[in-house]
Amino acid sequence: MKLRDVLSLAFRTVRSNKLRTSITVAIIAFGIMALVGINTAIDAMKQKFTESFASMGANGFTIHYKENNFFRGRDEVTKEKKGAKKDKASNAKIPISKDQAELFKERYHYPAKVSISIRGSNGNIVSLGSSKTNPTVQIQGGDELYAELNGYNLNAGRSLNDLDIQSGRNVCVLGNDLVKKFFNDHPESALEKIIKINGIPFRIIGTMESKGSSIGRSWDNVVITSYNTVRRFFLTQAPSPFNPTPSFIVQVKIPDVKQMDLAIGEAESVFRNVRRVNTTDASNFVIDKSDRFVEELLSNLSLITWCALVIGIITLVGAAVGLMNIMLVSVTERTKEIGLVKAIGGRKKSIRMQFLYESIIISLLGAVFGSILGILVGNSFSLVLNTGFVFPWVWLFWGMFICTIVGILAGLYPSLKASRMNPIQALRYE
Repeated sequence: MKLRDVLSLAFRTVRSNKLRTSITVAIIAFGIMALVGINTAIDAMKQKFTESFASMGANGFTIHYKENNFFRGRDEVTKEKKGAKKDKASNAKIPISKDQAELFKERYHYPAKVSISIRGSNGNIVSLGSSKTNPTVQIQGGDELYAELNGYNLNAGRSLNDLDIQSGRNVCVLGNDLVKKFFNDHPESALEKIIKINGIPFRIIGTMESKGSSIGRSWDNVVITSYNTVRRFFLTQAPSPFNPTPSFIVQVKIPDVKQMDLAIGEAESVFRNVRRVNTTDASNFVIDKSDRFVEELLSNLSLITWCALVIGIITLVGAAVGLMNIMLVSVTERTKEIGLVKAIGGRKKSIRMQFLYESIIISLLGAVFGSILGILVGNSFSLVLNTGFVFPWVWLFWGMFICTIVGILAGLYPSLKASRMNPIQALRYE
């Protein structure tokens, strides 16, 4: 028999056993759906994290007073504990003050943009007339470069200026979520209007374009005002693991990423001097590159990728066992057919390949349906994150490859059993 004839016969046999084929295809499809779906969702998460944390670009870094332990590895924590006694005096958790941040900005002469900011409270209520928000609005205090260095683009009006900063007057720039709520997404109509934040009147001088959201937090549900204004009105929040003590943050953006190490070195030297750290002591502040968090998040997501792979493989192993049993039943049911084929001159190879192709076809059908379901499930998650459509070419290839291997392994023994049958005994089988 020619290859075309063997394949045609295998397809007809698969079609003739619809119920049996459908059940096996469904088992395989769920395994591939888990593999492709979870990894499609992970790709969407990676895309969102990259967009969110790369707002400063690859050529920026941040200076803050205390390293956040949320993304730190066990080895780093262990090292800190071992060296805690030695660096106890120099690593005291002393917040960065306004004077220290401003002094650094004055003394840092490297060709770069420097922004000073401070986090305000989270649970704020913004109102305009009788309309008001839920107590979820974030207040951020910054300077004239805060919006630019944090990836915000103006939609209308202007950003903060030096007079706003120094005087600490009640002016603000609104995030896109608040513009939509109060002004029906007409940013120009918001300018010079008076809103109230926790009952305190503020004049709107600008509005921002949408920046999106990540990790369940909207970057547009925010009001930006000067850091002096935040110090006066919005530092009454209770301490939390992420913001235990009000402290200023310094952001630096350099023109060329190749100069990053040199810029960080000079920044550390200047800030050690500002913080009056002895030459023999460790720095009592931390410098983070802007891409550090996204790198650590992506490395943590790789663990989820491996978990998805294990789940998919376990499901496919079960599917392979089921497929092998079905193929063995099929061989038993078609014993007389096999004997007849051998009696009229059918070769062992043709019989072996027919059953092997049947197994592979069923397995690949499961891969196709599982891949479609996986893409739909994974991209439903990307819709929640508001990212673009993700098509996981790599995982589709691996899904098809794994299913082909599953089909070969599951059909190998049944096909060998069928090809080795004695034609006389096969014809006499009841």
